[in-house]
Amino acid sequence: MDETPPTSVLLPTTRWTSACADVADQLRPADELLVICDADTDAVADRSDDLPENVRLVVAGEPTNCSGKANAIATGMESARHDRLVWTDDDFHHPPDWLAGLHADYERHGPVSELPFFVGRDPLSLLLEPVYALGGTLGAYANDKAWGGAVMFERDDLDVDAFLAELRRTVSDDGLLSEYLDTTPLRRVRRVEIGGTIRETLERHVRFTQIVHRHEPRDTALMGTVTAAVAAFCLLLPTYAFGVTTLLLAGIYAMFGVRRWTALLAYPAILVQLPLMAYALARRTFVWGGRRYRWRSKFDVTVVE
Repeated sequence: MDETPPTSVLLPTTRWTSACADVADQLRPADELLVICDADTDAVADRSDDLPENVRLVVAGEPTNCSGKANAIATGMESARHDRLVWTDDDFHHPPDWLAGLHADYERHGPVSELPFFVGRDPLSLLLEPVYALGGTLGAYANDKAWGGAVMFERDDLDVDAFLAELRRTVSDDGLLSEYLDTTPLRRVRRVEIGGTIRETLERHVRFTQIVHRHEPRDTALMGTVTAAVAAFCLLLPTYAFGVTTLLLAGIYAMFGVRRWTALLAYPAILVQLPLMAYALARRTFVWGGRRYRWRSKFDVTVVE
């Protein structure tokens, strides 16, 4: 008999995707899926009268002093009926045992999170795959960070009121969650396709870099120093450095069960990361989900457009 408590799954999206259907199919009778959109005019709202059982549509409204994602998650947590919560995204495949697996892992470890592996769809995002494998996958695993695409916790695991108050004043939902929640990252990755155009990839890279900068400024300084040192190594001893960096990234890919030819791009990815990091930190605004944000400090966010 399944004794795990009823669960509220929060899925921010503006359209009904296969991920929504995948998660809905995994709900038990007492569970609920909250599909959270920005406005009644979003495409997913057209399905409000034709949603699967235990699926509710929640309209978060326009964000003011935070990102659209942070606003959606905050609204979803306030609307959720249950104490056990799951956050997820609409841009990766959720296999049939996805939700049950998170429950089993929570019973063993407490709050748990899976890991993203970002798969590029344009030349720049392909080139940056090794960088994201290092920072987004290995970095989250090694530093016990939560990923908002697949995280399970209960309300008693953190100070919910304080968290929600700060969530409505910032950009990164999982960046802030990692400050409030002791999470066990699972060595289980979900492939998330990113990019599509070089402009989209640049905007995402700015956001990723600024998330680290706002939440872990010391990590930004350390990352810049290490990146500069490794780039110098690559330039001074290119043949040797190519072999070392390629083997290192191939090992990281293998550690997380990923087989991708992009491990061969480790050498050029490291060289391009330093100027891209400088560019990302110099930018005053960035675009995410159709909105432009100005992020002056962790809790000083303006929606520009």
